[in-house]
Amino acid sequence: MNLLIKQARLLQFYPEKLAANADIFIQDQYIKKVGKDLEKELKGEKIDKVIDAGGNFVIPGNVCSHNHFYSALARGVVADIRPSYDFVGVLQNLWWRLDRALDESSLYYSGLAGALDAVRAGTTLVIDHNASPSCIKGSLKILKTAYEKCGLRGILCYEVTDRNGLQGRDNWIKENLEFIKNQETDLIKGAVGAHAPFTLCDESLNHLSDAVRETQRGIHIHAAEDKYDLSYSHYNYGMSTLERLERFNLLDEKSLIVHGVHLLDKDADIIESRNSFLVHNPKSNMNNNVGYNSKLFGLKNVAIGTDGIGSDMFEETKFGYFKSRDAGLNLLPSDFMRFLCNGNKIAERYFGGKFGQIEPGFLADLVILDYLHPTPVMMNNTAGHFIFGLSSQVVETVIINGRCVYENRQFPFDVESIYCKARKEASRLWKKIDRF
Repeated sequence: MNLLIKQARLLQFYPEKLAANADIFIQDQYIKKVGKDLEKELKGEKIDKVIDAGGNFVIPGNVCSHNHFYSALARGVVADIRPSYDFVGVLQNLWWRLDRALDESSLYYSGLAGALDAVRAGTTLVIDHNASPSCIKGSLKILKTAYEKCGLRGILCYEVTDRNGLQGRDNWIKENLEFIKNQETDLIKGAVGAHAPFTLCDESLNHLSDAVRETQRGIHIHAAEDKYDLSYSHYNYGMSTLERLERFNLLDEKSLIVHGVHLLDKDADIIESRNSFLVHNPKSNMNNNVGYNSKLFGLKNVAIGTDGIGSDMFEETKFGYFKSRDAGLNLLPSDFMRFLCNGNKIAERYFGGKFGQIEPGFLADLVILDYLHPTPVMMNNTAGHFIFGLSSQVVETVIINGRCVYENRQFPFDVESIYCKARKEASRLWKKIDRF
């Protein structure tokens, strides 16, 4: 499909770019040309669709570098959930009961609700981390179907853990392997998922290492989210959380280390030496009261995720910046633009190709914003406009992989019927939680 966007104002946050009265010609999934009055140049080209941006901003799509779509139907959950006084209690009393209650139908509508919310918020790639112990085989294919319905780009994995026994662990590793082997497309890739080091014995880490080596994909794992993970590792293995992962050769340029709130200096050095990514999830960290990651400033590969609290990266990035100010960290809005846009580096490592810029040869994952700004937008204040002005409410149109998936705030299919079914599935899911 050939798509022409006319009369756009190009806006990039990292690296910064600002240009007025620009046209963007998209051929198949790639940006082919960027310039003024391209229609004159393209007289011999077939143009299937023209979008008149009318002077609105066009930005590269946002990336959510860690999410849990399986939790999308937990919003406002009403169930018999015991009070939780620490992080492990939250896992045991809520999340490890909710994920066991998921079945094929509730997982699908959870994934679909998450994907709809992501696209509507201008998020064009969501890196997801699934857990559904009662629905293992084919669970990633179910989520893939939900992504494809909305046209969303994704990197999917199943979180491997020992908490449901070693047979369960083996089934979960198999789910990752089979998805990567049989289900990947231009729009959907796989990773090797794992819950956290404190729920994985050495034998399990060894099996995960084999899976990483076999698939040439990265590990996607929570690590040092809470002090418990660090204490558990030192007490049982005499080493830090990241040293355990390093011992089993689990860290490389495709590795996603999620949270890392309680990383030691030597752990941060390991992440740097392996060119891995630390994914910061500010709202989740605050919600779970696990502390603040003071290592953000010194790491080159920091990205931003939501840990299941939606997919609105405008909001998540703002939370990250304001929490850093509250914590007394000397980080600037431009630093958080770099963190957010680092998600494009992850995309490049998994998909190949180039992401995150409005230039010829880059993948066409773009968002049109109808942002009315009372102050000038200039090259040296784009980050300030993102943090203090922009929001997902100004997302008008979303293009992913060269295809318009959300136009003039409308999906090309009936959404209300999906939400109606999702509400029914949520009610059913909440009742099932009480059985576990």
